[in-house]
Amino acid sequence: MFEPLSYVWQYLVQGFGLFIAYVFAAIFLYLVLRRLNSRPLTIILLVVFLGVSIFFYVPNGLPRAFEYPFFLKTYGPASGPVLPFTNVSDFLKNFNQFERVSDIARDPSDIPSPIERTTSADVNIEITAKEVLAEMAPGVTFNYWTFGGTVPGPFLRVREGDTVNLTLKNDETSLHNHSIDLHAVTGPGGGAVATNVKPGESKILKFKALNSGLYVYHCASPNVANHMTHGMYGLILVEPKEGLPKADKELYVMQGEFYSAGTLGRQGLQLFDAQAMLDGKPQYIVFNGRTGALTENMNAEVGETVRIYIGNGGVNLVSSFHVIGEIFDRVYREGDLVSAPAKSVQTTLVPAGGAAMVEFKVDYPGNYMLVDHALSRLDRGAWGVLRVTGPENKEIFDGVIEAMPGH
Repeated sequence: MFEPLSYVWQYLVQGFGLFIAYVFAAIFLYLVLRRLNSRPLTIILLVVFLGVSIFFYVPNGLPRAFEYPFFLKTYGPASGPVLPFTNVSDFLKNFNQFERVSDIARDPSDIPSPIERTTSADVNIEITAKEVLAEMAPGVTFNYWTFGGTVPGPFLRVREGDTVNLTLKNDETSLHNHSIDLHAVTGPGGGAVATNVKPGESKILKFKALNSGLYVYHCASPNVANHMTHGMYGLILVEPKEGLPKADKELYVMQGEFYSAGTLGRQGLQLFDAQAMLDGKPQYIVFNGRTGALTENMNAEVGETVRIYIGNGGVNLVSSFHVIGEIFDRVYREGDLVSAPAKSVQTTLVPAGGAAMVEFKVDYPGNYMLVDHALSRLDRGAWGVLRVTGPENKEIFDGVIEAMPGH
């Protein structure tokens, strides 16, 4: 119970501070009025005291439907990034019953094999939305909302022209409704309006994959940004009918932002900071759900062609995706698999809610860092390492390699 107590400690302190302020104000008024012994002045001071209190309180208004955080005013089409206070209370009461996931990060190599069939088919997909506890960084716990228990969710792979039957389940331990909006879907809400499921429920969405491309999917239950910044996003690849060029290695990477009330690296359970999200100031910017998620699990051999499916779960920042020491031979910008790819690209932009497919041949052994080239984000967790082994070619690179962090 120590983590939930630390979770609410700052709010107890704030409430106690407000109580002390009112007590001292009351004592001050009592002493002044006792000395003056004037009824008119007493009334005037009381009116002033109440007026000042109302001046600071009324503009904020009452908590709508008793939601947390209190007094957050927004102007979107649905409720702001607030949580029903009953859910917050249930979370704290049942904290020890939530599943603790040992590693929230999706394995970057966990990708279905390329599609070899040459005709369209019916494809059945089942995904479970689940809210879990896991470490964002060593000693830093976060309440993740997930598709399939990891961040990002599973990599979905279908063929242009396929009919997809997608079943979305919401685990009975969840505290919130969830849904799925697939950018590959042509139809209202990208499927979200047909898949909004309460805890313990499931719904089926049927759609036809009309357009090839690499697309983001995410939860779209209100507040959408709130759900996404808890980890509810992934990629769906709709392969063109003629298929994709062969790649020796495929990797699945998604950048995401996480907004915690605690400062960067603060230990314990971290409270979601709705105001920081509205201001676009995340504490953590990471690949695949947590810090250090891609430092030991991406490998290739000299001579292999590496393909990276890179997505950006957002919800505020654009990613400047770059692999230090490599040049992208081909970039399929914004997930476009129809147009000819850009060639010899150093850095490619991946917008919030967007994706790209990059390919490059590795010609020399060593460690190659994946980064968002807005490089201050390295310190918030946005980096990984592709480790390449094999023979050296001195005509390509010749120098004394010194050990450097990440390289």
